[in-house]
Amino acid sequence: MRPADWVSREAGGNHRMAPARKVRVSVPEVRPGGRTERYLPPPIFDPDRSRVPGRHPLLDVFHGFERTAPFATYPGDPGDVLRVAQGTSAILTEGPGWMYVAPRRTPPEVRAAGFRMVETRDDAIVVARGHLRNSPAIYVYLDLLHEFLHILQRRQGRELWPARLPYADRPTEVEAYSFSVVEARRLGVPDAYLRKYLEIPWIGKREFRHLLENVGLAASRPR
Repeated sequence: MRPADWVSREAGGNHRMAPARKVRVSVPEVRPGGRTERYLPPPIFDPDRSRVPGRHPLLDVFHGFERTAPFATYPGDPGDVLRVAQGTSAILTEGPGWMYVAPRRTPPEVRAAGFRMVETRDDAIVVARGHLRNSPAIYVYLDLLHEFLHILQRRQGRELWPARLPYADRPTEVEAYSFSVVEARRLGVPDAYLRKYLEIPWIGKREFRHLLENVGLAASRPR
């Protein structure tokens, strides 16, 4: 693990690394050797973990995503949702992090923390190659379910980064986390594992407990 003291920018279809300001949030890079496949995504979901950095069609990287059970439950006309997925890109980057929807412009709160996100006007999900290659497959699957819902939410005109609203209370985040949690439980993933999966470094313990409550997960095992 290392701090995210470098950030990725997309320029002319290429990616380069540029130094950021001092970072107050440490985001890890997922390195080889730590993957334990305790729970698995549906067999039809077969991500291409060997893809090189750059921009790729989303469904070329995440094979079978559009044929998974939760894909059919995304809001909107099924044909429209499929066309959105077909038109969405996966931007694979080197370095720390997991997965996020590329914004048109990096939100002020993210800039203030010292990050510059990959920016594009197109529908794109940024995926750290270390995450794709080295994280448990169930993590990659649940993250993709979450982030693609954000793509659809933004197309509905909803704001993914509302000003002055705590992360754990953002309706788009609560919906996206809840969507992934429902699918994880359908696959038999226990809540204790989900609580570990949902740990994120940019919110404190109190807000994390609040997030767990908002998505229907008890903060700890009942006694």
